[in-house]
Amino acid sequence: MVRRTVVATCLLILCSSFILAADKPQTGFLNRTLAMYGTTYKYVVYVPADWSPNQKWPVIIFLHGAGERGSDGLKQSEVGLGRAVRLHPERFPFVIVMPQCPEELRWTIAAMQQFALAALDSEIQEFYGDPTRVYLTGLSMGGFGTWALAGDNPNKFAAIAPVCGGVSVNERLSRLTGIPVTTDPDVFNKAAQKVRHVPIWVYHGESDPTVSVSEARNMVKTLQQLGADISYTEYPGVGHNSWDNAYNEADFPQWLLAQQSKQ
Repeated sequence: MVRRTVVATCLLILCSSFILAADKPQTGFLNRTLAMYGTTYKYVVYVPADWSPNQKWPVIIFLHGAGERGSDGLKQSEVGLGRAVRLHPERFPFVIVMPQCPEELRWTIAAMQQFALAALDSEIQEFYGDPTRVYLTGLSMGGFGTWALAGDNPNKFAAIAPVCGGVSVNERLSRLTGIPVTTDPDVFNKAAQKVRHVPIWVYHGESDPTVSVSEARNMVKTLQQLGADISYTEYPGVGHNSWDNAYNEADFPQWLLAQQSKQ
């Protein structure tokens, strides 16, 4: 009789453990897929360890650089924002969506923007994202994508943070990214007009040999002239990799959280 009671107790504890495990939401870096245009795209969503469905969560969408393009669904979460989250998870109480752009494509084309937005909307729905606290950031090619995606969807984001990106492309950068060479002399004004009502923080390395710091300076100057809510951090002596500096700034996530759209 005692033995049966012990066995029954153990089974009850085991079943309870399984129930608790099943009820506990998945957190951390989670793999996701999305089928569009006859293609299955991979992306990652980061969910904070203390996530629960009892509140609405701020959401970041992160656009990686040219070096993280591919189809493994992982590289984009290992550079830039993903690395900062791993180092300082306590700073990032956000659901973070990290889509991956396939080889030879770029964030400035319509199909990739639609994929990024579809992944974002899917995770907003799945993880109780707050539509008034959706933020966009990206580095290098993703910095160009940040300006472009925000320009095409200015009411989608409560704030944006382009890192070592830009809006005009010379021949050398075009060969690296596949983005067409810019021929419009009014490109900075046109890009700035589209995002002038969105809070923006621009980050760039002063010695960037890949994307000239003039990209950031020209956009910031133009936005200031338009009366935009614009902040700018330029890192003296830093080359193209200004993203480690930017995403490890303790006030970066705090600034994002202070912004909220009127949706």
